[in-house]
Amino acid sequence: MREPVPWGVEGPVRGEIFLVWLNGDRLELAGPEGPVPWIVQLDDVEHPVAAVERIVNGLVGEPLLVHSTSWRREGPAVLLSFVAVIDPGQAQGMATEPIHRAELARSEATSAPAAIAHAQVLEHGLRHLAWLSQDDEVVAGRLSLSWRKALADYVPEPFRSLP
Repeated sequence: MREPVPWGVEGPVRGEIFLVWLNGDRLELAGPEGPVPWIVQLDDVEHPVAAVERIVNGLVGEPLLVHSTSWRREGPAVLLSFVAVIDPGQAQGMATEPIHRAELARSEATSAPAAIAHAQVLEHGLRHLAWLSQDDEVVAGRLSLSWRKALADYVPEPFRSLP
């Protein structure tokens, strides 16, 4: 396994973790504070992906997959979003709910969207994961056929701000 490249940034950096699991053929969101993204503080020493893997591992055990999907500024902090795929048994004891589809947050050609809802971040992350399950051998190797079927309807869309 390749060691992460060291990185640095000034100001607070937080991780937004979406704990996602497959309940039969339905994707569900779980979390230690309910079926909402889990916000954690990240330090300036450990690589963010490694930190999220360690944090999820400490809560429910080793995740199947941790993938960074996006970032945005939220107040004074940079918020890095992650989809953490977990097994059904790891979701036990946490409140969960089915994931519903959401419209993507749309930006202008050179500016971020005015508002981004958690459901939109998760939608973007699942579309990215669906693409990677077809294009990236590591992701494809970690996700079962059932997972790939559950992600089949999550497809990338073109950037709409261009004529």
